[in-house]
Amino acid sequence: MANTTGKPDTSPRRVFLFLQGPHGPFFADLAAQLTETGAACWRVAFNAGDASRWRDSKTLLRFLGTQDAWPARFAQWVAETGASDLVLYGDTRRHHAEAIAAARALGLVIHIFEEGYLRPYWATYERNGSNGNSRLMSITLDQMERALTQTAALPALPPDRWGDLRQHMLHGALYHWHVLFRNQAYPHYASHRDQSVGREFRLHLLRLLRRPRHIVQRWLATRHMRRGGWPYHVVLLQLEHDASFRAFSQFRSQTEFVDMVIEAFAKGAPAHHRLVFKAHPLEDGRAPLEQTIRSKAAQTGIADRVTFIRGGKLAHLVQAARSAVTVNSTAAHQALWRGLPVRSFGTSVYDKPALVSHQALPAFFADPHPPDTKAYAIYRQFLLETSQLPGGFYSARGRAQLLRHVVDRMLSPDDPYESRLDPHGSETQQLRVVR
Repeated sequence: MANTTGKPDTSPRRVFLFLQGPHGPFFADLAAQLTETGAACWRVAFNAGDASRWRDSKTLLRFLGTQDAWPARFAQWVAETGASDLVLYGDTRRHHAEAIAAARALGLVIHIFEEGYLRPYWATYERNGSNGNSRLMSITLDQMERALTQTAALPALPPDRWGDLRQHMLHGALYHWHVLFRNQAYPHYASHRDQSVGREFRLHLLRLLRRPRHIVQRWLATRHMRRGGWPYHVVLLQLEHDASFRAFSQFRSQTEFVDMVIEAFAKGAPAHHRLVFKAHPLEDGRAPLEQTIRSKAAQTGIADRVTFIRGGKLAHLVQAARSAVTVNSTAAHQALWRGLPVRSFGTSVYDKPALVSHQALPAFFADPHPPDTKAYAIYRQFLLETSQLPGGFYSARGRAQLLRHVVDRMLSPDDPYESRLDPHGSETQQLRVVR
């Protein structure tokens, strides 16, 4: 039976308390390596999916209470385990946000993982906050430039596909299977998402079953656009339940965003231009995106100029596009690397004056302002030298690669950004630019 109380740890060693992580065994693998360093690791399970991948039942803490009881229980577990560090995936879920606030007050080191800002072949590791809460939000390009050790004339070529997709889908389906069929011990569990657990599981399963058909459909649609000879603009859609979309944007739904984009395109884009909506690779149909797009395009009188593409390789589209529009998708890096103009509408870590256009959207479609490619090279290199670690959460190979780097980062006393920034603003550390 899992330990639900824990015992105080009076030794000076590090004690890591894990909350929810990415689907799959990454947090268990990470805890195993941290344990090898002499640290202790505990895991809080909010449901059977969380518990299913943790290998040591003696260090599994089952949270069986209501959401309102969580802050007090968290503080109790921190005291009982002697936790020195908090580890979690994302920082906007209610129980994560409440734990982070308490951890700050208690002086814990806060380790936050997220999907890579430069995904797919990187993962994000930060302290204290991610996405709109990241330290990146307040670091200027000038500060980044002074902190760099070197930068190339052009940043490394970004991969053209979303990483570990099949493994991600499989781990997600398995996680929700446990929550759906083995969750009797967690009577008060409520997902941070709007969908029921049963609905989540069915959506994951249907996405796996429909994948062969979707591959054919998107290949045909992409081929049609690339061979059609039209100038076109790409809209980078996100998952409607994505934390960045929900917490760091002005939109309540994808429908609001889609309506705004189509109306602006009809008003500002040249009549021979086309608009391509690119769905997220993990889009599962919970929001009727394709129907919404087709309906709004017909109402606006531009049905023949608007296309919807489900998933697939983004590089095949953006390399010939005129511009990219998004709320705050990390896929915008694919466009910025290629020097394409980007217009974003939510809070994002790449929303810097030299990178993202702030034109009115009709004007952007008419004549989009491109990014400063040298500024983007500096920005990207700074991320690669600080918070972006090679590897991923979902495949065995990706996890192994990530673990080679992340354990030492977590044991370091220094924040990955602050360790590179000159706190006094001196010019002693010079950027070496290869031109």
